[in-house]
Amino acid sequence: MIKLLEIPTMQLEERIKEELVENPALEEGREAAEEGDDNLAQTEENDKDVSIDEYLRDETPLYKLTSKNYNQDTQKAEIPFSVGTSFHDHLVSQLGLRSMTAREKALTEYLIGNIDDDGYLRRSLDAIADDMAFSLGVETDKEELEKAVKIIQEFEPSGVAARNLQECLVIQLTQKPETPEIERAKQILTLFFAEFTKKHYDKIMSRLGITEKELKNAIAEVLKLNPKPGGSFQSDKVAEHIFPDFILENKEGVLFLTLNSRNVPELKVSRMYTDMLSFYGKNKKKRNNREAVAFVKQKLDSARWFIDAIKQRQTTLIQTMEAIISLQKNYFLSGGDEARLNPMILKDVADLTALDISTVSRVANSKYVQTPFGIFPLKFFFSEGLQTESGEEVSTREIKKILQDNINAESKRKPLTDEELSFILQEKGYPIARRTIAKYREQLNIPVARLRKAL
Repeated sequence: MIKLLEIPTMQLEERIKEELVENPALEEGREAAEEGDDNLAQTEENDKDVSIDEYLRDETPLYKLTSKNYNQDTQKAEIPFSVGTSFHDHLVSQLGLRSMTAREKALTEYLIGNIDDDGYLRRSLDAIADDMAFSLGVETDKEELEKAVKIIQEFEPSGVAARNLQECLVIQLTQKPETPEIERAKQILTLFFAEFTKKHYDKIMSRLGITEKELKNAIAEVLKLNPKPGGSFQSDKVAEHIFPDFILENKEGVLFLTLNSRNVPELKVSRMYTDMLSFYGKNKKKRNNREAVAFVKQKLDSARWFIDAIKQRQTTLIQTMEAIISLQKNYFLSGGDEARLNPMILKDVADLTALDISTVSRVANSKYVQTPFGIFPLKFFFSEGLQTESGEEVSTREIKKILQDNINAESKRKPLTDEELSFILQEKGYPIARRTIAKYREQLNIPVARLRKAL
């Protein structure tokens, strides 16, 4: 039950398909009146002497379980399928376009195997040389491996096999046509990389003797570069699709919630198997009949359990989502205004539904709801509360929204510090300390004021 509760709609569809294949007593379709229950009750008492373990000791000869009713021409062959070229395969394929000795090719190919998915060679050449000596018995040194690295750095994508970000960006600039902006950008990255990363633009302009406009043009060239060359190779990556578990509609101010059953079929217990249980249950003197009763009963019990578990899952999901809607009704009716989100934690939903907190957590952690203004994970609606100066309880998400809006509107030449942001929020009635501002800013993935500075 817990496993079924945790999985989202798309995985549930696959889980049901697996169960339909594994259990012949489970079928697609609407459940009819449980006629088989009476038959099951009649044979329940007589089934106590039937051992499932006895049934599992299958003595059926192997030749009765296999079929060879095909000839060599009709025998099922493996179906070929297409496989995308990986990032590393792409690099290895470029070795064939270079003229090199067998040793150079072996060294270069081994180095390619040490390049990470971002396109960087982060291991030291001394360590790689030791690996080759121990694992392959190939003696080499740092100087010879450095020559092989330079070969790879000429490959596509540009910037591959760099040891750090600075080298990666310089390699990409070196492979561009020479212009005053490109040359100046190379100077900045080569001589003043630390100042560039810390955005000490005044120091760079002073030491290079350039104007702000020239610096701005050079930085524009740097911003066009790719800091992760390997990440741009997308041929072996598959887009992830989100299928909402709930659909919420707003019809003239009234909220309607439905479960997104998608391609999840209705399930029922096989009538054939209930009839079979009744038939074999009437005469269990023969050993084969006893085995049949044990097998059929186990499959019927499993099918009923699975159907009940699916129904219980649906009930729990609806209960949880209805509680969230009740607690966040103003937000849903406002069309997604984050300022209307109320503080809400797992315990609030658990108290309203009488479910365990761990159950609510499992539902909220992996489910999505489709609303008229977008698709959201359920955990989006959970946030802690904070009391304003007027005594009103507000969601921390509302405070983060105000924080984000102020940072978006700031002057990029002189970004707002955490202390200044704290003062602004206090003026709006939110008593928040500077360290709390820093915590919220980090949760929003917003850098410090110095790194937000722009020309």
